[in-house]
Formats: sequence, C-alpha cells, structure tokens
Amino acid sequence: MDLGLKGKRAFVTGASRGIGLRIARLLAQEGADVGICARDEAAVAGTVAELQAIGAKTGARAYGAAADLKSDGADLKAAIGGAAQAFGGLDILVQNVSAMAVQMRQKDWDASYQVDILGTLRCVDTAMPYLQKSGAGSIVVIGTIAAVSGNAGPQPYGAIKAALVHYVSGLAHSLAPQNIRANTVSPGAVFFEGGVWHQVQQAAPKRFDETVARNPMGRMATPEEVANAAVFLASPAASFITGVNLIVDGGSTQRVQY
Repeated sequence: MDLGLKGKRAFVTGASRGIGLRIARLLAQEGADVGICARDEAAVAGTVAELQAIGAKTGARAYGAAADLKSDGADLKAAIGGAAQAFGGLDILVQNVSAMAVQMRQKDWDASYQVDILGTLRCVDTAMPYLQKSGAGSIVVIGTIAAVSGNAGPQPYGAIKAALVHYVSGLAHSLAPQNIRANTVSPGAVFFEGGVWHQVQQAAPKRFDETVARNPMGRMATPEEVANAAVFLASPAASFITGVNLIVDGGSTQRVQY
C-alpha cells in the first residue's frame, strides 16, 4: 500500500530512541521530510544524520533540534518552527514524549502534567498554524494501554494518558471541519534495548516473565510495530480516520474495543 507520504512534512518529538526513532525512520523511508527533537543534542545530531542517509535514497529531508517538553516551551517552539521553515510548512505532528512517571509521588504527578499534558498542548498549539495551512493535517499522540485499564493500580502515568485520549478525541471533532485529523496510538509493553522493559528484564526478571506470559501472543511489541500503526494513522492512507485510540498490545487488553 502506498501511504501517500512522499513529500509530506512531519515533526516527531522524542525521536532519538525507541518508538519515536522508529516513527521518524519509517516516515523518512516513505519519503516524508522529518523534523525531530529530543533532549540530548548529540542524540539529535546522530538521528538527523541517520535520517539524512535514508533521505539520500528516498528524497526525504531531515531537521533536528534539542528541546525539553518539560520546559516553558521556548526550545520546543524553536524546534517546530525551525522544521517548518526548513520544509516550507508541516503536515504531520507526532507527539511521542512522556514523563513515564508511575510512582504516587507529587513530583511524578507534576512531571506527568508538565510533560504529557502541557508538553502535548505546546506541541499542538505551536504546530497548529502550519497544520491549518496544510490542507490535510494530521496529529498522532502516543499513549498507553494503561489509559484504558486500572490493573496496574493508581499511578500518574495511566491517569494522565487517559486525559490525553480525551483531549485528542476533542481535537479530532473540533478540527475535522479544517481537514485536520487527530488520533492516539496506545501501545502495550514494548521491548527494545535500553528501554523500560529491558531494564525490568534485568532488574526484575520474574515481573518481566509474568508480563510476557499474560500476553496472548506470548511476547512484547517491538517499537517498529508501534511505529507502523502511528505512521499509518498519520498518513493520507488513513484520511477518513480521526478520533480513534488505536490499541497496539497483542490482545493483552481484556476489554471489548468499541
């Protein structure tokens, strides 16, 4: 299937590793120009070099800047604005960054609110003028199945991500008349070297094995599998899909999706 991404202009947050990196790679492989940000300047430079190498084959351009979604937003605005200037606009925004805060401490709630909620709002607000000019804008926010299940107990991570699903649904309905789509992709457990579940595997192997055993597919997702879902929803191939929360979890969420 041709996703129709050739020549589209995208911006991906937290794209120096994990799911964000795979999303940026896949967009570039499909011929889209890709702007990225992450906190580590050296990691951003390395990712931009990788995207440029992909672009040498697909025609995709790459842009990157260091930005921290927990800040007041100045560096984030500069990063998104810089990509838009380099590409002549933006068609796609993928907000992937999360505080990943799971403990019931005040500072974890604060971090989740600052990064996941306010960081997403800043991303959308900054990108919106460009998306409105696109004619076919698309917003994808990376969530989690913790937003639709309380099995892990009370934690800021799931609660804040649930609020984001509500926010994205509201965006979808309000922006549809402008031909801007908004969707959420909610992964289950995702394994990659250096990631959260790799750390759990090393520090708490019993918990890791129990989590794998609960999945009907008997494994965790790869970041590439989550990226496939996100890039599809971001693409013109999903042009009549908006307001959905796409679960990517191998069937581990025990509820009827409707």
